[in-house]
This record gives sequence, structure tokens and C-alpha cells, in this order.
Amino acid sequence: MTTWMLTGGAGYIGAHVLRALQQAGHDVVVLDDLSTGVEARIPDGVPLVRANVLDTAAVTQGLQDHGVSGVIHLAAKKAAGESVEKPLLYWRENAEGTRALLEAMVAAGTRSIVFSSSSSVYGEPETEDVAEDAPTRPVSPYGESKLVSEWMIRDAGVAHGIGWAALRYFNVAGAGEPVLGDTGIFNLVPLVFQAITTGGRPKVFGDDYDTRDGSCIRDYIHVVDLAEAHVAAATKLEQGTVDAAFNIGRGEGSTVKEVLGVVREVTGIEFEYDVVARRGGDPSRVVARPEKANAELGWTAQRDLRDMVASAWEAWQAR
Repeated sequence: MTTWMLTGGAGYIGAHVLRALQQAGHDVVVLDDLSTGVEARIPDGVPLVRANVLDTAAVTQGLQDHGVSGVIHLAAKKAAGESVEKPLLYWRENAEGTRALLEAMVAAGTRSIVFSSSSSVYGEPETEDVAEDAPTRPVSPYGESKLVSEWMIRDAGVAHGIGWAALRYFNVAGAGEPVLGDTGIFNLVPLVFQAITTGGRPKVFGDDYDTRDGSCIRDYIHVVDLAEAHVAAATKLEQGTVDAAFNIGRGEGSTVKEVLGVVREVTGIEFEYDVVARRGGDPSRVVARPEKANAELGWTAQRDLRDMVASAWEAWQAR
């Protein structure tokens, strides 16, 4: 069985991918600098290379020491709004981080990569739902850094025989078990939980979009479904049959206000919200067409928005 290196494996998404890989029988080594990751999320017996992906020498050594034949690259900065304020941070950590990782892979002879990309590469789509061949016009440095990383991976694949799959995540939520909940207060669901459990009011960033209730529409995907998509992509790469990008979403859009409604139902807490100015880099609607991943990876999302909110709430209460 192939040994996979999981960059960012101590993070929220990484910890779920790690367990999904183990459940599928893969050997895993984690590479994480623990700047935001939590070491306790890494199960006993899983090796940890404590390094940043920008440290090519350390990454190359880790790949060689553990006989790694494939990398799942999740380590990155991920807040679109922050990227507008700190673009150079995102170009360094995300784009240069991917380039440095690819350099290490070439040096170590590692020839497969599953890349954590994003629906942000599409920017403001022209259609109701986006397929992988939709125009890529990101509206934030975050989205740009993900798209450029895809290009680098593609070019390295051609030049060095690296097989690759880029998974374009839509909006990730939920928890596989309470100890693996999202501890970062960046995404909508934990932001709402933080507000309602501290006596505050959640913020809705703009309610004048051209949508059914004026708030942004997003496609929400359960983190366990997302983790299983990584296993499906890794398995395909072991068979040598992938060089492509895939949408990882449910194909269903929910508005911010609809998500707030599900939070009220799940938590039993009645609350009001404040409408504030739009954030830079926020398109009005981004919803996946996931048929390509369904057909070519044999993967389909199984969990709905209520599952996401309920599991996230259980994890939040357990903190």
C-alpha cells in the first residue's frame, strides 16, 4: 500500500483526511509546522515531520525517510477576505509553498499529488452552477494562489511525470467526531456559534446580492465527505489514471440566512443577526456541479447541511 504524506495533517480538514486514509488501509506521514495545526489530532503511531512546506530540504528529507510515493497537499492559508488585506502572505504560503513542495517531490522521486484547491478559482461564475471547464477568474489573492498552484502542478506533471488531482473544495463544515471540530473562527458555522454562545449577534456580510434572500449562496460540503473524496483521488492516482481538477461539493446551494435558520433549529437558540458591509472577494453565488467527481472518482457526497451543522455543534459544545 502506498505511503502518503499529508501536509497540514494536524489541521481541521487534514485530521479528517488522515483518518479516512487510515480507514482505507493507507500508511500516512504528516508534515505540519503546527502554526495552526494541533498535534493532538495526529493519532499515535503516525509519524510527524515538523516543518513548513517552504523548507524544501526538510520536506525532501521527510519524503525520502518515509518512502513517500504520494503527497496530499492541504497546508495553506485559506481566508479570502484576509488575502485581500495580506496578498503577499498568500502568495508566499500558498503559491510559493506549492512550488517548494513540488521541488522537493521532484528531488525525492515522489510522483503523485492530490492538491487542496478551492471553488474560489471560479470567482464570480456566469452560470447558476459551475463545472470544471467554467472560466477561472478568481476575485481574491486566495483564489489566485490556488489557481496558480494548479498551473504549477499541471506543468510539473508534464515535465516530471507527476500524476495529480486538484480537488476544488466548496464550503466545508461539520465534524467526523467531536474532538476533530473546526477550531478556527474563519468559516460561517463556527463564526455563528462563537457569536451565539458569547451573547453576540452573527454578522451577515451583505444582504443586497442578487439571490433569493439577498445573502450569498454557497455549496456546503461535510468534512467527512470531503475526506472521503481525497481517498478516492489517492486511490485513482495509485492506478495512474488521473491528471485533472474535480469539484468537491453537493450541487446544492444554501444562502447565509438559510444556514442561520438551520443553526437555530439544531441549537434551539433563538438569535438575531446584523447585516454589515460586503467583504472583498465574496462572489454572490458559487455552487458545484459535482458530476465529474461522481463519475471519474466514484465519489458522491452523502451528508446534508443539517448533518454538518449538528456535528459541528456537537464538536463546539465539546470544546
